[in-house]
Amino acid sequence: MARGTILMVGTRKGLWLGRSDEAREDWEFTGPHFDMEEVYSCMVDTRGERPRLLAGASSSWLGPQVRRSDDLGATWEETPGGAVRFPDDVDASVERIWQLTPGPDPGSVWAGTEPGAVFRSHDGGETFALERALWDHPHRSEWGEGFGGQAFHTVLPHPTDPASVTVAISTGGVYQTSDGGASWQPRNTGIRADFLPEGQQYPELGQCVHKVARHPARPERLYLQNHGGVYRSDDHAATWVSIADGLPADFGFPVVVHPQEPDTVFLFPLSAGFGRYPTDGRARVWRSRDAGETWEELGDGLPDRFFVGVMRDAMCADDHERTGLYLGARNGAVWGSADGGDTWRCVVADLPDVMVVRAALV
Repeated sequence: MARGTILMVGTRKGLWLGRSDEAREDWEFTGPHFDMEEVYSCMVDTRGERPRLLAGASSSWLGPQVRRSDDLGATWEETPGGAVRFPDDVDASVERIWQLTPGPDPGSVWAGTEPGAVFRSHDGGETFALERALWDHPHRSEWGEGFGGQAFHTVLPHPTDPASVTVAISTGGVYQTSDGGASWQPRNTGIRADFLPEGQQYPELGQCVHKVARHPARPERLYLQNHGGVYRSDDHAATWVSIADGLPADFGFPVVVHPQEPDTVFLFPLSAGFGRYPTDGRARVWRSRDAGETWEELGDGLPDRFFVGVMRDAMCADDHERTGLYLGARNGAVWGSADGGDTWRCVVADLPDVMVVRAALV
């Protein structure tokens, strides 16, 4: 039976679903699903007998909700009681679900939220429980928030060690547990906070980390896009070194690791400050094949007049043997590449502001 490709596109006004074959040249889209709800997170869970789609949607009237579909988006169910909720003894409410990601065990799903908290599910995303030790961490009172809000936008369960999880928050930095969530330690050594006074720019916490990624075959190596700075760690986030040399700018949001090549990483650099669009207004993806030692510019098919950004989860790779890449922009357009970034084509346009894209072979 021929398999196809699904592309989930979450926007500020609903979710769109794209379907294509393995060639990924022609696409058909349906949407909006959850019209007028903000969708900041989604995932395609292919670990079961049939794929499950999860979407973190937020309604202005009803609040946030994880919605799930077991028929590739033909129908949707709401998680019981909203699922991602603080316990009654916590004086806080979830505003948005910024991250949904599968864990290494069947049925495990992690969620990162605004305000900054992490939740875990053991039943495929139907119910979630708060990671209480992280919420009660003594650093939490010192975490700030970026322009987008205070959110755990990165949750990276270790692919083989269920007791180890790495998370990141804006602004607060990288934190990690090695004991199943009983305790959490900051992991920000070497990350520069440019916005702090000279002599105080390498603090234990307070970095404005935008995204962290890694390859499951090499979990000790991580890549990080900071609010000013691009970094790599080769010791499981214990220390970080800069890999920004050769890039047109060291500001940006997404960082994506090639699913078959642990040393290949993709970025979408933006000019810093208030512009926050690519250098010279030209949409370009930058690729390194040697873990950030050198960089090359990829732009075949991407627009030369492009004055919008690409958000932290609006760039992803699929799991085809010939890797596909996707990026969604704040002008409502999504571009795709079926050849690892060498060439690009617009797969859909004129959507609302794109916040997240996720793709998979189904």
